[in-house]
Amino acid sequence: MSVTVRTVTLPGGLTLPYAERGRRDGIPVVLVHGYVDSWRAFEPLLHRLPLSLHAFAPTQRGHGDAGKPPGGYLPRDFAADLSAFLDRLELEHAVLVGGSSGGVQARMAAARLPHRVTGLVLLGVPAALADKPGAEELWATVAELRDPIAPDFVERFASGLTAAPLDPAFLRTVVRENLKAPARVWRDTLRGLLDTDLRATLPHVRVPTLVVWGDRDTVLSRADQESIVDAVPDARLVVYEGAGHVVYWDSPERAARDVAEFAERVTASHAAREAGARSRPGGGPGRPAGP
Repeated sequence: MSVTVRTVTLPGGLTLPYAERGRRDGIPVVLVHGYVDSWRAFEPLLHRLPLSLHAFAPTQRGHGDAGKPPGGYLPRDFAADLSAFLDRLELEHAVLVGGSSGGVQARMAAARLPHRVTGLVLLGVPAALADKPGAEELWATVAELRDPIAPDFVERFASGLTAAPLDPAFLRTVVRENLKAPARVWRDTLRGLLDTDLRATLPHVRVPTLVVWGDRDTVLSRADQESIVDAVPDARLVVYEGAGHVVYWDSPERAARDVAEFAERVTASHAAREAGARSRPGGGPGRPAGP
């Protein structure tokens, strides 16, 4: 089955293209791409996911061929878009899979919607970013970017995210998609990640979480990833030996297997809990406590 590309319009008029693959009755899985990428960053993963998963990969605001409003590039804005995406596609329940910084908005959405997010997969996602040695160095470069952005800079940026060299054709696709984000989106998105207290978002996640990290990641340390597991009550860490920061580029087959197994397990567990709630007197679908 091939990937189908569609477009959705969110409240307020923002248009987002998204890729879709899998059986319509499959387990809904939403893939959230990272900094200056688009849905195409997930092509290696999408084509390896089993058709039993109904996968959706939206391109986020300002990126790729999505709408590019003048503002709204803080992590909380991307998280709000993700929640609206679930609403517009009428996804009552879904597993969220965040790649790199895309996992920040994925975990924020999971914290907001624990009754709809059945599980969370974090693929090379930072616990925090501002404390990383290369963060301010990257900002110093990005702060000076002007349109048009030089393709050579983007190619060096993308090439440094994996342990093994990327397939040249796929690298060209990544560079082409990265170049669709204007310089202001590079700046505003990165500044938002650096200025937001990302660690403060972790304790609010109350859904099963799989943390995946490559042991040749030059961006994130193991300690950073273990801090996610320490902060999220139901989380576990899986280490990919020989993989770099973007584990789903270095090891797409393994990532697809792990995502599928996790999605099947948490969806079955969620269905059992819902069935148990309905079987109790006065029972109904579980909802989080509070207002």
